Amino acid sequence: MKISKKWWKGAIIPVTVLLLWQLASFTGAADPKLFPAPSSIFGDFYSMLLSGELYYHIRISIVRAALGFLLGGSLGLLIGLLVGMYVKVEEFVDPTVQMLRTVPLLAITPLFILWFGFGELSKVLLIAMGAFFPLYLNTFLGVRNVDKKLYDVARVLEFSRFKQITKLMLPGALPNILLGLRLSLSVAWLCLVVAELMGADSGVGFLIQDARSYVRTGAVFVGIFIFAAVGKLADSVVRLLERKWLRWQDNYRG
Repeated sequence: MKISKKWWKGAIIPVTVLLLWQLASFTGAADPKLFPAPSSIFGDFYSMLLSGELYYHIRISIVRAALGFLLGGSLGLLIGLLVGMYVKVEEFVDPTVQMLRTVPLLAITPLFILWFGFGELSKVLLIAMGAFFPLYLNTFLGVRNVDKKLYDVARVLEFSRFKQITKLMLPGALPNILLGLRLSLSVAWLCLVVAELMGADSGVGFLIQDARSYVRTGAVFVGIFIFAAVGKLADSVVRLLERKWLRWQDNYRG
């Protein structure tokens, strides 16, 4: 019941914007070429759904984003744990990671295309690079933010290294790891847009680019709404995991 109530409250602003947008289109205040009415956009969405075009592009985009996120996110989690656990690893690895983190992805994209071509590999690697840094940083910070006294207690209780990681380190770092997961998912989705707009023959980004070329403004908005909806869905799944796995936290909730 609470989730349903929150959902309705969260929908108030988008629904209000859509109603005002529809009203502006109906009265002629909005140029239909630049801002087609929401009802017209829904008609484009429905026709693209019936033709199978939308499903085809969404499926390809989700597979690309998932592969890139799994690759970059898993590396970010693993290296973040190692750097957080061992100071010597931090001294060798962290300066290089921090240097690479400041390089804009748009500057690297042409290099990825030169090295790996316009195929799937360059897109997946670009998404993986974007997904790596948020999980790396938050995992590293999460491990370092675990109370030192807990480690002292674990040594007194003679916990093995594996037990320290599974029973102390990961649970203590979990809030930061889940935050990193949320950020990593959103960055991976943004990098997908960049990858598909720079050079692709399929995917939602290509759909937007192709629709722009043929001045199909409604289809452009459909693509944008798809990106927004899938991104919000992924974020909501992680928030559900946060509520389930972090029940033990006694934090201020507003």
